[in-house]
Amino acid sequence: GDGWYDAADQRTCLICGDRATGLHYGIISCEGCKGFFKRSICNKRVYRCNRDKNCEMSRKQRNRCQYCRLLKCLQMGMNRKAIREDGMPGGRNKSIGPVQITEEEIERIMSGQEFKEDVPEHTWGNNGDSDHSSPSNGASEGNQPSPASTLSSNRSAEMNGYTAALRDQYINTSMSTHYHLLPHLFSYAAQSGLLTPQPRSLYPQSHPLVLQLVAAEDLAPLTTPMLIEDGYKVTQVELFALLCRLADELLFRQISWIKKLPFFCELSIEDYTCLLSSTWQELILLSCLTIYSAQIFGDLADVTAKYTPSDDELQGFSEDGMEVMERLIYLYRKFNQLKISNEEYACMKAINFLNQDIRGLSNVSQLEQLNKRYWYVCQDYIEYKYPHQPKRFPEIMMCLPEIRYIAGKLVNVPLEQLPLLFKAVLHSCKSSLTSYRTGPPPGLTASSGN
Repeated sequence: GDGWYDAADQRTCLICGDRATGLHYGIISCEGCKGFFKRSICNKRVYRCNRDKNCEMSRKQRNRCQYCRLLKCLQMGMNRKAIREDGMPGGRNKSIGPVQITEEEIERIMSGQEFKEDVPEHTWGNNGDSDHSSPSNGASEGNQPSPASTLSSNRSAEMNGYTAALRDQYINTSMSTHYHLLPHLFSYAAQSGLLTPQPRSLYPQSHPLVLQLVAAEDLAPLTTPMLIEDGYKVTQVELFALLCRLADELLFRQISWIKKLPFFCELSIEDYTCLLSSTWQELILLSCLTIYSAQIFGDLADVTAKYTPSDDELQGFSEDGMEVMERLIYLYRKFNQLKISNEEYACMKAINFLNQDIRGLSNVSQLEQLNKRYWYVCQDYIEYKYPHQPKRFPEIMMCLPEIRYIAGKLVNVPLEQLPLLFKAVLHSCKSSLTSYRTGPPPGLTASSGN
């Protein structure tokens, strides 16, 4: 059942952390911040910050600096276009989600420029608003739309689901050789040409969305005790019990994570339950290989080192177990080379979770929109942060089908073999970091499209 969902009323405001009352102007927020945002925009307020424009926002502190409070509302994606012109209650359009606006546009609102009617439209700041998303809106110095502005207007129009963007201009561009390996899961990316490199920086728009995803993550170290005194021999049963406790804690964190997602209100409870039951192993694997890897490949490896499998256990090790082992070691090395950041991890996790191919989902098109949005956001973020690694985005995305494949195979490994499997993987990863083949283990690329 969906008992894990009762805590839905414990959602917190993305601005100040107070108890949220729902989706207001596109993001989850409390009544206080909702009213503050509406008054600020309707009354065209211009605030000042007496410090360094970085004041703490909490339930207690939020009233101390109006400037920083409004700034945070805008950075987190509160949508001023959703406020009714007449200032009456009830948003203008319930379906409008968070918007991503540029640093320049935020600056114009904060400084009051935005409110001076006679100011010519010289930035492409209206992204995300249906009325102004035509390419002609973004004019460069010579009053001609610059390629960047045209692309971004189209992109934001599509990302916000307002219009089917004018895709024609990039459908026929050539695909980089790397991308054809991506499995069916990402097939729409190929059709819409999303993956062709474009000279652009949509980082200011994508950055707040990435920050929202990172904010939903529990980055604190795992609390399951994994310290064992020297000289202690760990039995198979003890190790198995420890692995179960770890899996429990990791699963619990995924459930809390879902409730903090910026798009939490956009899908039904049934769909979330369906997605979680299909992807939880993948989410846990991904987190063990990235954000919790220091503990897993450190503390847990120390415990598994104190477990000595019997001959019987070694003899009975299955084919599936061997394959999972090889692939996990390969993936660990890959992640280690890439040094995945928390931001990249948060994007990978969201994209992996929003899988519209899972059976039994009711709102497939909404899922596809969300998946596409975060696919874009992740690409923008990575291309901006790692300009000298043009292959970084595809390489990171290629890890997702691999994780799915491993999670699918892991199910076939008999439970009593898991202690040995983890011991072998952790031991190999620890000892092999210094010397490893950079290529995949035999047969890796061939079968990862399954």
